[in-house]
Amino acid sequence: MASSLTVAGIHAAYGAVRVIEDVSLHIGAGETVALLGTNGNGKSTLMKCIMGIVRPSAGSIIAEIDGVHHDLIGRSTEEIVDLGIALVPEGRRLFPKLTVEENLLLGAFRRTARRELARNLEVCFETFPRLAERRAQLAGSMSGGEQQMLALARALMLAPKILLVDEPSVGLAPILVGRTIEAIAEMKQRYNLTVLMAEQNFTQAIRIANRGYVIVHGRIAFAGGSADELNDNDLIKKFYLGL
Repeated sequence: MASSLTVAGIHAAYGAVRVIEDVSLHIGAGETVALLGTNGNGKSTLMKCIMGIVRPSAGSIIAEIDGVHHDLIGRSTEEIVDLGIALVPEGRRLFPKLTVEENLLLGAFRRTARRELARNLEVCFETFPRLAERRAQLAGSMSGGEQQMLALARALMLAPKILLVDEPSVGLAPILVGRTIEAIAEMKQRYNLTVLMAEQNFTQAIRIANRGYVIVHGRIAFAGGSADELNDNDLIKKFYLGL
């Protein structure tokens, strides 16, 4: 059963600095939704709010997982992960002096994932064969593209229902960006995931997104119901297409 995520009226700040104001969005069951915005507009902060890393000052975040509604506000990050919500953070955040396999095993935090450790590891290596070839290699010695694959695979080790991906294109060569976006689409399709992807590479994001939101200065400035609507929006033309 696919899962959904609803964010309503979220406000968040770092001390006196307000970062997110009255943000609302919905990711339906089985959808891939893009959260588009240039650096510093609040994409990562929203991801951290969903994961319980940053506590919002107002608003609600509801995840529906296997038909059960869960209010995420006030829950710890560990509790949120245990529900089946995984984050692939910006910058990958791997353990560079551990091997590929060790990084993957550390990803299996969720109790249900630990019970299926061998199976989930097999799933990761099937999805990303390159990682199987390099399972004994130190993560820090891999290329940027390979490290991004490892970060995605580590999230798969949780056997997640909802996948959050924060800026997957950062630091990658253009050809690797395309491959990374394709890998996210494959993961979503193969494992029936619901995906929220924060990305500033508009052209790549809309290749796989069903629809998307544009965030500007911490507020949702536009909600596009399809890739075509996003393409036709003046904000998109101004900030991403140079028109």
